[in-house]
This record gives sequence, structure tokens and C-alpha cells, in this order.
Amino acid sequence: RVSESLRNIHITFSLNETTRFFETYLNGENVEEKIRSLRIANNVSEVSRLSVVRELMVEKQRVIGRDKGIVMDGRDIGTVVFPEAELKIFMTADFEVRAQRRYEELCEQGVSITLDEVKDNLRQRDEMDSNRTVSPLNQAEDALVLDTSDMTKDEELAWVCSVVDERMNV
Repeated sequence: RVSESLRNIHITFSLNETTRFFETYLNGENVEEKIRSLRIANNVSEVSRLSVVRELMVEKQRVIGRDKGIVMDGRDIGTVVFPEAELKIFMTADFEVRAQRRYEELCEQGVSITLDEVKDNLRQRDEMDSNRTVSPLNQAEDALVLDTSDMTKDEELAWVCSVVDERMNV
């Protein structure tokens, strides 16, 4: 049943002219906020442990990226989905920094949550994703590592842009 449902979904991306960010659509519905929600974060690792889910989602991600010219983020993009990608960046940050950033993001969304709850969720996700049988969280051997612990978003963007310019001859 899960397999049948997944085969019938259509994922697209569209540029929001107001925010200038791409948003995710599922069967024509904008799900950008939903996929970033705490409810999804609390369940995504559990669902992605199912091999049928991983296999079908990897297939869909590969279709989306087959013509190149796309930037993807995810815990197995560089190792499983696109192991031959021209450029892989493994972004990381200190656990406390990651938790604080996620806490602030959720608070901005109006979610009532404590920092300790965010830390618990993050710890559980990291544990599940690192130890799952199918597509575990691993750094690709050929990925460049960007530790964002002490960086602003602007500094992160500048670093990535410089690497893209250098590596991709843009």
C-alpha cells in the first residue's frame, strides 16, 4: 500500500516570486511549510527506515536531478542518491548550534517547544539516520566538509559560492 501511494505522487519545485526561494509541491499542493514542520521532523526518520520508502524516494530524487543543474540537501544525497555528483558538500555543525538553530526556526513558526525537546528530537533523528540499514547518514568520501558552527548564513553562502565558482568554472 505504501509502495502504491508513493508511485502515485508527483513532486515539483516552483520559485516563489515574493520570497525568491523554491518551494516544494506534492501533487500540485505547496507543502514547503509542512515538510519543515516539527510533526514531519518527528516522523521522517522512522518512515525513511522503510526500504520501500527509501528506494522509491531515491528513484524520484534521481529523476528530479537527472538533467543536473540542481542543488539538493538530504542525509544521503551524496552517498546514495547522487554518488557521482560533480560537487558534494557535507554541511555540519556542533550539536548545540544545530539545536539552537532549529529551536529558533520552530519558534519563528510559532511552535511551542523547549530547547531540550528540540535536542531530544535531533538526537533521536541523528541516531536513527546514522544506524538505519538502508541509506544511512554518512559523509561521502569525496565531499567537501563545511562546518557552519561559527558561520552566519551569509558566510555559508559565500563559502559555497566560492567553491562552486572554483570547482564548476562558473
